[in-house]
Amino acid sequence: MLNKAPECQVCGKEIEGDEVVHIQMRYPKRKGFAEVKAYLKLEGKFTCDTCAKSKT
Repeated sequence: MLNKAPECQVCGKEIEGDEVVHIQMRYPKRKGFAEVKAYLKLEGKFTCDTCAKSKT
């Protein structure tokens, strides 16, 4: 699951590196974690910038 690239939850487009995204997630309870990308992939729901702007 960690090797799969994240996708937009609205349009299904693969999220590229250095792309602006919106992430829906809960604020973590524990302090400090080393692997931010892995945490976001496991806990977050990604929305590409285009889909996020079209909703508003």
